[in-house]
Amino acid sequence: MDLAERALVSGDEPFGSVLVAADGRVLHKDHNRVSGGDATRHPEFAIARWAAEHLTPAERTAATVYTSGEHCPMCAAAHGWVGLGRTVCASSTEQLLSWTAELGLPTAPVAPLPVTAIVPDAVVDGPDEVLAERVRVLHSRRLH
Repeated sequence: MDLAERALVSGDEPFGSVLVAADGRVLHKDHNRVSGGDATRHPEFAIARWAAEHLTPAERTAATVYTSGEHCPMCAAAHGWVGLGRTVCASSTEQLLSWTAELGLPTAPVAPLPVTAIVPDAVVDGPDEVLAERVRVLHSRRLH
């Protein structure tokens, strides 16, 4: 959530993610960086690339990604191709769609699909009711 807040404060969309090893160590973290014009600079995509370069396949499978929002199709595919383990989402794609419509925010240029539509065997936990509300508030702050 702090990374999503940091993204928003720096002029980006409020998304943030953390990669955690099986033993609980934080391995990598990032937040959205799309405001510079590269729409692929999502934190989940950066985590997948980092993991591919720094972790063995077994370490990737055992790791967990904690994220403020469910992966978009691009990030879900990267997650699947790299072989990352479980994902824990504060909010879902379905919630994001509802909020963007309610707030009049622009929609994504790709189909809004859940992670399991892209990576059928993915283990995805969430959303979390309390954290999802915090994410909704961050998205509403994009209007100000």
